[in-house]
Amino acid sequence: MDDALNLKQKNTRLVQVLVLVVIGMFGFGYALVPLYDVLCDLTGLNGKAESVAVEEIPYKVDTTREINVEFLTTLNASTPMEFRTETKLLRIHPGEYHTVNFYAENKTDKVMVAQAIPSFSPGAVAKYFNKIECFCFKQQTFKAGEAKVMPMRFVVKPDLPKDFKTFTLSYTFFDNTKAAVQR
Repeated sequence: MDDALNLKQKNTRLVQVLVLVVIGMFGFGYALVPLYDVLCDLTGLNGKAESVAVEEIPYKVDTTREINVEFLTTLNASTPMEFRTETKLLRIHPGEYHTVNFYAENKTDKVMVAQAIPSFSPGAVAKYFNKIECFCFKQQTFKAGEAKVMPMRFVVKPDLPKDFKTFTLSYTFFDNTKAAVQR
């Protein structure tokens, strides 16, 4: 009888520990996104860019140096669109304002909602890159077969460290149609 009671206590304790482990795993998974954001902010990794408009402020243009800004576009595997930049490489002076156009086309016969997510490489340049106007600020709605030319206006701040001579701004377009319909 003592063995059966002892076994029951051990099993109850094991179930309690396993439930706590599951709760802990869920909590850790839930906290990963904020932890990732903090890690990116501290280390400058991933070059996540803020998607908020910045006012156009006049900077003193640094004509003593030129920077290569490369533009890349990709589509999420499940996004039935065409998406490209009209300018692949731009040589700029820090402090100058520029506009680059991107082209996107819905390749389906249905309305589609899509969102472009930017990232920088190296990530540390993100804080020196100010977007004044960008299609990435909000979701884009495309009618069936609709094509759009979407501008992105930006400036690279003149206080960009001199060791950055080339960097890449990459946009990935995601199909958010299902999420937009559920709202």
